[in-house]
Amino acid sequence: MEKILIVDDSVLQAAKLKSILENEYDISLAHTAEEGLRRASKEAFSLILLDVVMPGMDGFTLLKKLQEEIITQSIPVILITSLSDVANEQYGFVLGAVDYITKPFNPLIVKARVNTHVKLYQYRRQVEQQSMTDQLTGIANRRRYDHYSITKWKEAIRLRVPFSICIFDIDRFKVYNDTFGHPAGDKVIAAVAKTASSYLQRSTDFLARYGGEEFVALFMGDSADRIFEHMKNIRQAVEDLHIPHAPAVSQWVTVSIGGVTVTPKAENPYTFYLKVADSMLYDAKKNGRNRVIWMDEQMKQRKEKEEEN
Repeated sequence: MEKILIVDDSVLQAAKLKSILENEYDISLAHTAEEGLRRASKEAFSLILLDVVMPGMDGFTLLKKLQEEIITQSIPVILITSLSDVANEQYGFVLGAVDYITKPFNPLIVKARVNTHVKLYQYRRQVEQQSMTDQLTGIANRRRYDHYSITKWKEAIRLRVPFSICIFDIDRFKVYNDTFGHPAGDKVIAAVAKTASSYLQRSTDFLARYGGEEFVALFMGDSADRIFEHMKNIRQAVEDLHIPHAPAVSQWVTVSIGGVTVTPKAENPYTFYLKVADSMLYDAKKNGRNRVIWMDEQMKQRKEKEEEN
């Protein structure tokens, strides 16, 4: 059931809207603009019904804030108002509203307009999902990663929680392709993606195909210790698939993994730490491949194979 947020300072008016829509949608209520902004930023809504006239922050100001935030700017907003002049309607559309519903409510009009915009949102979301999914592996593609990484980096800054960036790729993949052919190589890429995905279960865990045989994973809220161990488990799981490699290279297909954990601050650029993760991957390959090398929050390097010796 699609979720709709109603933001209206009038308890009576909000309750009336809810009664019109609650048989078809999961309805949430917020009675201040501030509460509406908070809920919209944390929950997944398919539509927001927003009252224009509210004390303190009015509906136009909230609409502007929603449009400025990456997390909320794609949610369609229908303005609820008793204002009927053209200037206010035009201003709302300029700010990003998709429609108006005027008071007093006509239940049939409310349902029709809400249904239309929820269906449009569902269709747009489906198209966007397809455009942001890697067709070979079924995981996120580079486009989705570019959007997600910056959004979550900003969220980690705001929440002051650790953020981990991990890059890994398949060892000597070109040799594998040259030996077994590209169709076999595609199957290996898909198998590695499926294995890594099975270890990423939380809603904040993220995995994308970065390009070719390279992948990127992002984690929020975990210490370097935990993520380092987690990535060692993924590396071992790929090796345990026992996919034969080219005889001159190694017995099984393996991956090398590099990463970094940091609690980011506003002055910290994401791109710098992405380069740190990439340099850890380079070190993993230089030190023998099939291993994890990690940079912790004290900027100290952790090497998997050295810890085992």
